[in-house]
Amino acid sequence: MTDLSTELIHHPYRAPAGFDSPQPAVFKASTIIFPDVATMRTVDWQQKAGYTYGLHGTPTTFLLEERLCALEGGLQCLLAPSGLAAISTVSMALLKSGDEVLIPDNSYGPNKVLAENELRAWGITHRYYDAQDAQDLAAKISPATRLVWLEAAGSVTLEFPDLAALVRVCQARSVLTALDNTWGAGLAFRPFDLNAGTGQTLAVDLTVHALTKYPSGGGDVLMGSIITRDPQLHLRLRTTRRHIGMGVSGNDVEAILRGLPSIGLRYRHHDTSTRALAQWALTRSEFAQVLHPALPDSPGHAYWRTLCQQGPGGAAGLFSVIFGPEHSAARVDAFCDALRLFKLGYSWGGPMSLVVPYNLSEMRSQRPDYLRAGTVVRFSIGLEDVADLQADLAQALQHALH
Repeated sequence: MTDLSTELIHHPYRAPAGFDSPQPAVFKASTIIFPDVATMRTVDWQQKAGYTYGLHGTPTTFLLEERLCALEGGLQCLLAPSGLAAISTVSMALLKSGDEVLIPDNSYGPNKVLAENELRAWGITHRYYDAQDAQDLAAKISPATRLVWLEAAGSVTLEFPDLAALVRVCQARSVLTALDNTWGAGLAFRPFDLNAGTGQTLAVDLTVHALTKYPSGGGDVLMGSIITRDPQLHLRLRTTRRHIGMGVSGNDVEAILRGLPSIGLRYRHHDTSTRALAQWALTRSEFAQVLHPALPDSPGHAYWRTLCQQGPGGAAGLFSVIFGPEHSAARVDAFCDALRLFKLGYSWGGPMSLVVPYNLSEMRSQRPDYLRAGTVVRFSIGLEDVADLQADLAQALQHALH
């Protein structure tokens, strides 16, 4: 070779083997190089024994998938470019025209929007059920029901359901269950071992997890996962992901791998700070109701106590409040605007505390009796000092409501 560009592209040097460090190597590729035609024609994209194309997996993505299985107690894992992408992949893989999906009325909003728009356009029907009432779920399962979504705790208002009872209802009717496990993150409870310590196996069929939140921890990565313990179910999901071209960036995978070793420490810190602030919120007359699974009066507290570990690290980093109807929505907005440390923004699980006001009537088919009247505000507690966050909440209340 005499041309410099050719020499640089095809340079024969390979670094010596044996290098190791605390952080794993990062492999990035679209094209995978095959040693010969026979290998190209015979390598199996369904298995992790080889590589076919960067979209379908690299050593780096395979490593993250295995570590996420260890986190949640699963056996197979797929990565997706966001938590919602993981939800969408599940729905596309497991549902077809004429099928029905059941979704908790208190679930993650974009999952409901997906059902109301794309799934409906594809001939897939949906119904919402009361996640706090296993009998309501049982009554709504029909011969067309193929998938039931679960969420613990519920989005925004943080009700904790009787997951074991809901799963038993679905298993009795041979309906698949998919749990949004972003809140629990594999740490608060074990989704594939809901009867832990009893010797009786009870598990969801699959979990989705917005790795954007606690696994990342930085507020700067979008990624999701789908975890199973059934090879055939995994293959259905993997096939759909391949057909629709879902993939993740090697740099984003590196960021999740870097954050994962500290997830337990961060989760416990989020949890401890959140419980302290929720307890303080109970003393404030401006709040008609404080919602956090660890609070005795919070909806589903008994189910949380049964399933989740009771020490630090059992209740995540979210709590919500309901401002009484004497406080107008405009004044609640003014409270949010007056916060200095809490920033207005969606998501959670990062270092910075966040706040979002919600109009519950736009999110639920009906408002349950256990929620007081008024405007809901959800707080995501970051890694700041608790005293500083409490002072920020107090000054904003004083500024906007007094």
